[in-house]
Amino acid sequence: MPTLCRSHRRGPRPARLPRGGRAGVLVLLLALPAGSFAAAAPAKSTVPATPPPARPGTAAPAAQSPAGGSRIAAVVNGDVISDADIANRARLFAISTGLPLSPEVIERLRPQIVRQLIDERLRVQEAQKRKIVIPDAQIAAAIKEIETRNNMPPGSLRAKLAADGVSARTLIDQIRAQLAWSQMLREVVADRINISDADVAAQQTLAAQRVGQTEYHVAEIFIPVDDPANSADAQRFAETVISELHAGAAFPLVAAQFSQTQSALEGGELGWVQTNQLDPAVARIVTQMPVGAVSNPVRVPGGFSIVALQAKREIGNQLATVVTLRQAFMAFTAPLTDPQNPTEQQRQALAKARSIQGSVHSCDQMEAVAKANNAANRPIDPGEVRVEGVNPPAFRQLLETLPIGKATEPLISRDGIAVITVCSREQKNLGAITAADIQHRLVEERVDMLSRQTTRDLHRKATIDLRDHGV
Repeated sequence: MPTLCRSHRRGPRPARLPRGGRAGVLVLLLALPAGSFAAAAPAKSTVPATPPPARPGTAAPAAQSPAGGSRIAAVVNGDVISDADIANRARLFAISTGLPLSPEVIERLRPQIVRQLIDERLRVQEAQKRKIVIPDAQIAAAIKEIETRNNMPPGSLRAKLAADGVSARTLIDQIRAQLAWSQMLREVVADRINISDADVAAQQTLAAQRVGQTEYHVAEIFIPVDDPANSADAQRFAETVISELHAGAAFPLVAAQFSQTQSALEGGELGWVQTNQLDPAVARIVTQMPVGAVSNPVRVPGGFSIVALQAKREIGNQLATVVTLRQAFMAFTAPLTDPQNPTEQQRQALAKARSIQGSVHSCDQMEAVAKANNAANRPIDPGEVRVEGVNPPAFRQLLETLPIGKATEPLISRDGIAVITVCSREQKNLGAITAADIQHRLVEERVDMLSRQTTRDLHRKATIDLRDHGV
């Protein structure tokens, strides 16, 4: 169903049209034509039960648990990291990259995983001192965002983990640590960082001087090196990541698991950047990369950077068709598994959608209908939408040609039926850099710098007991 929704983002970011039409901004699912939805007698729909995940800290079924899985690998200010924690994180990485799971793979990943788990413990401890609590709904939204960026159906990431014998708690704990750390940094930044009008004006002047030059849409995986003695381990890990990315592993999933920047949960997205905004070593490589390529590990201050080049464009010149919408959504109480045998409730939802199509002739009318029908997680107004970034092509064509104020035919998906009205359609230059863009970038740069500095400080103050392969 072409249900459109705003992307989940962390921290204070002005609502605006995403430049470049990033696919992650819209959740666009292929709609079934209303004609394929039978009006026959309803059939019962069954959903296979998903086996419950293993409880955190316990052995997983069958071959998932390595020998000595309950042994202590490290103690961080009194918090224990076990061999089971390391093995579960290794499995999580193996699932996302397609690595075969074996003792040799776990051993190769172990040094970097241990350091990542230590960093997470330190960060969670610091967040707890500041009484920062991450609600379950925020974690669920982050998981949904990861699924969206990797074109995965809702709920499929948890199902994949369960099928491969990995506790969902492994992923949840990692995301909770990332979100808590990000929130803590932003609270600190609010007190320390003041982006002045003069700062923004200076950057706008520089941007104006670069109009016509090339800028790059880049994603990054950053692997930190907190101690020069650990550099070789970090490089071996980075090379393992690279080999799997080159073999087809999804960059956003790997970034979400192992990148140590504030963009990790956004798939490592840096957005549109210019060469002067990148480390010089990274900039040299990016300018030589073809679109779609992934770099080898690049040594940068503080660690290694792996970058993916997603697109190029000319600064200040990117015309696009932009539409605003209103959408009503009739949810199914059970998933539509067979369009030829819908349930009674699903047939009633279709009848309501057809009634809306025939009676709604303006955006104000559609908004009123949507307020009466949409659930809280189904936005009535998804914001400005760049048509060129919409998929599938049939839905893109619909947004390009539908008369203003006219309702679409019912657009049917597995979980409900949408009816959409286009409210406006215009050409915009998305290449123009706004003051809000600049302010957001400056804040993100300073947050990342603060993150690295604070992590180093926590290491210096911590009591960390590393054990030799568990005791």
